Amino acid sequence: MMMVMTVTANAMSYKTAKKEALFLSDKMAYELNLTPAQYDDVYDINLDYMMSLNSRGDVYGSWWDRRDAKLRCVLTPWQYDRYRGLNHFYRPVMWKSGRWAFAVYAHYKRGHFYNHHPKPHHRHDPRHAPHHRHEPRHHGPHR
Repeated sequence: MMMVMTVTANAMSYKTAKKEALFLSDKMAYELNLTPAQYDDVYDINLDYMMSLNSRGDVYGSWWDRRDAKLRCVLTPWQYDRYRGLNHFYRPVMWKSGRWAFAVYAHYKRGHFYNHHPKPHHRHDPRHAPHHRHEPRHHGPHR
């Protein structure tokens, strides 16, 4: 039986985006064995993505493509391959019955964290549009 958490439609609130990005990033850090710097970058990338969701069309639109491209730069080749193979990480948000749904909750107990909170590289201001976000730091040569 698959369980997912749902949040009502339209733009996600900053508080919800932060909560969902933190939970998702924590599980990615655990499963992908992220370094602390990678964890910080992945959190920023996931938060940017969550903040960009305004409608059903955004789930797998240009901001999803941007998230995937940024993660490809931050993760090692084996981490990226594993991320792509885990659908709850690769496609973390769905649109079901007029609501946001988060697949990660089908795999992890709500409220359990493996890591401390990440240290974001910048402060997110919900008044800023997602296109004003920073790019993640690169770890070594571009892959």
